[in-house]
Amino acid sequence: MQVPDDKIYKLVNRGHSVKDVIDATCRLKKAGFKVGYHLMPGLPGSNLKKDLQMFKKVFKSEDFKPDQIKIYPCQVLKGAELEKLYKKGEYKPYTKEQARELIIKMLRATPKYCRIMRIMREIPLDYLVSGILNMNLRKDIEDKIRKEKIKIKEIRFREIGFALQHIKKISSKIKIKRLKYAASNGTEIFLQAVNEENILFGLLRLRLEKDKKMPAMIRELHVYGPQVEIGEQDSQKYQHKGLGKQLMQEAETLARKEGRKIIRIISGVGVREYYKKLGYQLDKERYMKKSL
Repeated sequence: MQVPDDKIYKLVNRGHSVKDVIDATCRLKKAGFKVGYHLMPGLPGSNLKKDLQMFKKVFKSEDFKPDQIKIYPCQVLKGAELEKLYKKGEYKPYTKEQARELIIKMLRATPKYCRIMRIMREIPLDYLVSGILNMNLRKDIEDKIRKEKIKIKEIRFREIGFALQHIKKISSKIKIKRLKYAASNGTEIFLQAVNEENILFGLLRLRLEKDKKMPAMIRELHVYGPQVEIGEQDSQKYQHKGLGKQLMQEAETLARKEGRKIIRIISGVGVREYYKKLGYQLDKERYMKKSL
């Protein structure tokens, strides 16, 4: 999804509707997938104020609420239809300064359960007609955020791996916190392992459909930070310290309380052995599942 606006989609010949985005989002979440959007501020038909309003709508409306986002400010590329509008003087992309201030506002509006994966696309300068030339815009944005001590809740900014680059000593007293919200005709429970500084060490996404006969679904389990080698110890490394197991146990407890008889997790081949050790088995639909 670029923006939640059918008028802009028609203007840029997007080829699908907002309803298509809503339907796809719901189906993906039901199937246990993470959902990511590629949002594009600065499209024809929009402006700075409208872009921020649409960004906030993505998290206010239960139809959307993605797990991760890439923010790609609109740029004019050689050979694109937008180049014709640009040369006629009918379109002008955002400046670096405009995009920077807008994206900072977007980051401030991003909830705890969402990760801003990337800012700016890496397009060779030879292909650019007009637009932001600074591919390292995210660093400029984050430097300003840290300098001005702006509070950011999104996942990537709080990850332990990035926090270690800026904070020498970090408290390792970790608690698992819950965030519950309605989305795509179901209930999402976002579990996050954080310390008192709100630095993120791990997370789990648990989905509960309205129909209690449906299995609970774990859509993501992730523990952040550098790994500890087998047989070694390091107080500043947090993987392989049991956080994943704690998050899984918390999810199972919550699912059981909600009356679910089965819990499933979408899983790549490489981690199935890990889930088997936690009592899960591969079902015929290729999910790992466990009876509660």
